[in-house]
Amino acid sequence: MCDNDSFDDMLQHDLNNGGLSRRQFGALTLGAGLVSMLPQVANAAETKDAEVTIRTPDGECDAYFVHPASGTSPAVLVYPDIFGLRPAFKQMGKHLAESGYAVLVVNPFYRKQKSPTASSNNMEDPATRQTLMGMMGSLTAQTQTTDAKAFVEWLDKQPPVAKNRKMGTAGYCMGGPITMRTAAALPDRIGAAASFHGAGLVTDKPDSPHLLVPKLKAHYLFAIAKNDDERQPEAKTVLKDAFAKAKLPAEIEVYSAMHGWCPPDSRVYDATQAEKAWARMLALFKQALV
Repeated sequence: MCDNDSFDDMLQHDLNNGGLSRRQFGALTLGAGLVSMLPQVANAAETKDAEVTIRTPDGECDAYFVHPASGTSPAVLVYPDIFGLRPAFKQMGKHLAESGYAVLVVNPFYRKQKSPTASSNNMEDPATRQTLMGMMGSLTAQTQTTDAKAFVEWLDKQPPVAKNRKMGTAGYCMGGPITMRTAAALPDRIGAAASFHGAGLVTDKPDSPHLLVPKLKAHYLFAIAKNDDERQPEAKTVLKDAFAKAKLPAEIEVYSAMHGWCPPDSRVYDATQAEKAWARMLALFKQALV
């Protein structure tokens, strides 16, 4: 999980080194105005979508489910960043569904509030920052694991999901570590996972996500932001060593983009690097979700 200390350290590092400022990081357009920046999918599948509710041990999670209109498809579970489930992530989910996947995008903060969970897009605002960091801090390794099991169980009950194919998961910023907890909790079900500008993947705590690698069976993609790598250059090496020791395929690359570059409603959205990361995820899912 991206704990509050590591998140604060990341933001302060970027501020001090002329990189992504707190204002730039937080200033997102939380509407759908920028989603047209996503590249078109060749031979896009017609899709169906719905707002859904998933029962978990702790309550009811609101989520967005989108899938090809006909047939069955491998499922992909998507965890958004700290700004939560919002139009941009719904559009990203639809974009993935057009490529042939049954996609569930969840509200990780459902225990606190239904989506949208970010009423302001300014992380410099003390009230906004306190609210969002409090929501993120309410998540634990245990809640992530129980949620993952509930989400996967729900997906496997849906007619559009191909039960005979492995499932994928993708996470952004704080969602990156959650993919690792999901893959560790359900190693026989999760066949591939992707972390985009994941924060807190390698920590010095006993529940650091990288320590879960021996439990995984998933093939992995880690797309690391250049300023995250500057802050913690050893993280990529720790991940590479862990996956090599586990004899698991992992593509680990530092992208020439700032933390938060993938969602199209981000002020630091980098279309070229986002499209590259997206293409690598599609290649991974095509190969591993069999």
